[in-house]
Parts: sequence; C-alpha cells; structure tokens
Amino acid sequence: MRVIVIGAGEVGYDVARILSGEQHDVVIIDLNEKAIEEVGSRLDVMAIHGNGTSMTVLDQAGLRKADMLVAVTAIDEVNIIASMIADRVGVPTTIARVRSEELSQSSSVINTDEFGIDLVIHPEESTAAEVSRLVKRASATDVLTFLDGRLQLVGIRLDQDSGIIGSTLAEVVSGHSDLTFRVMALVRGIRTIVPHGEDRFRRNDQIFVLAPPKYVPNLVRLTGKTEGKAQEIMILGGNTIGARIALLLSSEKNKRVKLIEPNRTTATKLAEELKDVLVIHGEGTDIDLLATEGLGEMDAFVAVTDDEESNLVTCLLAKHLGVKKTIALLSKGAYIPISQSIGLDAAVSSKLAVSREILRFLRGKHVLSVATVPGLDAEILEIEAAPRAPITYGTLAEIELPRGVLVGAVSRGKNVEIATGDTHVNVGDRAIVFVLPRLVSEVEKLFSKP
Repeated sequence: MRVIVIGAGEVGYDVARILSGEQHDVVIIDLNEKAIEEVGSRLDVMAIHGNGTSMTVLDQAGLRKADMLVAVTAIDEVNIIASMIADRVGVPTTIARVRSEELSQSSSVINTDEFGIDLVIHPEESTAAEVSRLVKRASATDVLTFLDGRLQLVGIRLDQDSGIIGSTLAEVVSGHSDLTFRVMALVRGIRTIVPHGEDRFRRNDQIFVLAPPKYVPNLVRLTGKTEGKAQEIMILGGNTIGARIALLLSSEKNKRVKLIEPNRTTATKLAEELKDVLVIHGEGTDIDLLATEGLGEMDAFVAVTDDEESNLVTCLLAKHLGVKKTIALLSKGAYIPISQSIGLDAAVSSKLAVSREILRFLRGKHVLSVATVPGLDAEILEIEAAPRAPITYGTLAEIELPRGVLVGAVSRGKNVEIATGDTHVNVGDRAIVFVLPRLVSEVEKLFSKP
C-alpha cells in the first residue's frame, strides 16, 4: 500500500514509523527541512521537503497512485486542503487531523464529508476522554473500553503488598471463580508477556485484565489496591486537552476541579468558559503556588502542558506530597516506558489516538477497532469473524492459537463471553484479541475469509 503522510512532527513521524514497519510504501512531506532530514535518516521512507498542499509536491510524492493520504500537521487548514486534493484525484482513503470542534458539530454549515475526508481524528479529545476514565478508575494505570462499553481493559501495577504475588495465573483464576475476567498481558520491565496458566505474578508486574465493568472493583481489590473516588482534582495546563479534561470532570457530581494556566489571556478566557472550574493564573513549576493551592490535598493531579519534562517533574512532586493518582501527558517514546517505574501512575499520549485509527483502516473492514497502550508492545484488536474464517472451525483449544495471541472475549449479539479453551467463535462474532505485533497478519488470516 502506498501512503502519503503530510506532516513530519511527532504525530506524523509516529504514523510513518508504524506504516513503514509494516512494509508499506511511505512518503512523508513537510515544510520543516530539519524534520524531513531527521525522518529520512531514521526511517525507511521517502522524505520530501515541501508544501503538503502544493500539487507539484504531491505529484512528486506520487499522489495519483496513492492508496491513502494521512494529513496530520498542526494546521487544520493544511490537513483539510491536502485531503480535498487527494479526494479530487481519486485517492481511496483520506484521514485528517482536525482540531476545530466546529467542523465536527452537526450544526456546522460545512462538515468534513464535503471536504472528501473519510476519517477525522481529534487526538486531543480522545486523550481528554482517556484521562477522564483514568481519574474515575483511580487504581488503574490504563483504562480502555470495548464493545460499546460492555468490557473494560484495565491496567494495574502490582505493589509489594499485593496478595497475588507468587501465585500462578491458574491459581488466581480457580480461586476466584465468582469473578468474570481474563488476564490479557503482563508487562515485566520492558518485556510484554502473553500469560499462560503456569506464569507467576511478580512484584511491579503491570497486568492488563479484561472484564465487564461491574467486576472491575472486585478485581482491583484482589490485586491489593483500593478503588477510592477522586473528588479533588488539579490540572496543570490550559491547552485544548487540559480544558477538555476540566470540562468533562467538572460536569460530574462531587468533583472539584482546579486548573493552572501560565498564560494570563488563556487563563482569563478559560475562567469565563469553564464556570464550574477554579482557573488559576500561575506557573506550574512554582512549587509555592502548587502548595498554596493545596496540591498535597488533591486526590488526582493531571499534567498536560506542552513541556513533557515539566509534566514529569510536577507529577513526581505531587506523588511525593501524597497525591494518590498522577497522570502525565507524554509523547516521547523514551519517556513512556520509564514513567511508571519512576513513580507516575499513568501516562497518556495524544499521538496514539492517530496511530490507532490509521491501524484500523489498514487492518481492513473486519477489524472494528485497534487499541494500543503506552509501554505495551502489542495490539488489542476488536475483530469480526468472516464467513468460512479458520477461527470458526473449532473451539479455541482445538484451533491452537499461536503463542503470542490470546482471545479475551467474544460478543454475539447482546451477549459477551469471556473466552476459555471451550469457546467457539461463530461467523459474525466480534472478538477482542490481544496480539504481539509480529503475529498481527496471522490473526487477520484466522478471522478472514480464505
């Protein structure tokens, strides 16, 4: 597949990296010569210095022969125009990153369909929703939802006082038959492990459990955590993500939200827009200000400024002062794997939202969604079984899935079943599948029509 990526920033780079890693023919375009040089030297892609809305540049990139155009610059207008051009010359799929909420509103005079955009991605909105879920699920490092909210994948780090440390997975499952769940993965150091019954839980393991939401509180207690409610929340950063998080959390009952923003104009504007949020003008690195505003009394602290180092440092400070839940916005690949090992509870990345949506398009129509988790070297697919797909030929035990592939649950109509060896996937069933990257193509073959 030939894919043209407009924008060589952090998001564009990550998209190009994923696509080239899957052996797609990738061309990336950007006006920033330094960014283009870096991409060209580090990735196996064709890097072009130029304007992504220039027909001359797009012809040089082979637009007329492209299968997909992904426009992810920081400027909405550039992304929209590039998508329009691609649509006019017959590119089958166009994806654009659009930050403006006006274009996505039903009341908008002009919508994205009129620009020929097949998929509009709002990374900031997706990130804000993820942070909101993490604040609500205070003991979790990650929370993802599947099957219209009927299942949750919850990440939990095992502390030294966790009662399941030293037990095998089989022992934990057999000893808690009243709970419906499946452990989908273990992250141990930098290793991602697809667990089997004989695997033992260790201190500092990060486990990922798939379960219906009603069982999650009991599963959290099983790991030795307490599922307290976060009512006092402080947010550092009044950018698009921070403002959206504040709006989501302040709309809930019994939640009191403070937002700190260093830019006076932005702070004044947010104070007018967010009626139920206490907006404070000040520097997030001002320790005296944070202490005066009661940082140590907060249940949750969220740092989403554009300065990742500040996000890390302030979250560590909050943790030192006794804040139960700390969440940092991080995008640099080097920071995410170490974030929790140095004390953070959770890390979120806005660029992952773009990658997930593009991966779903690449996987084909039978793949309904693709989820990824920072630090987890795997994909979680929501995938539908096609007619005569090999996965439908027997039970999961009979099919003998490759090691590194785990079917977590199967949805049939309104019913959701946590998968076991006796589970049979029928045509049209939707399955939640955990898979290591090197085995994605094998899973696609199992669920596809021969």
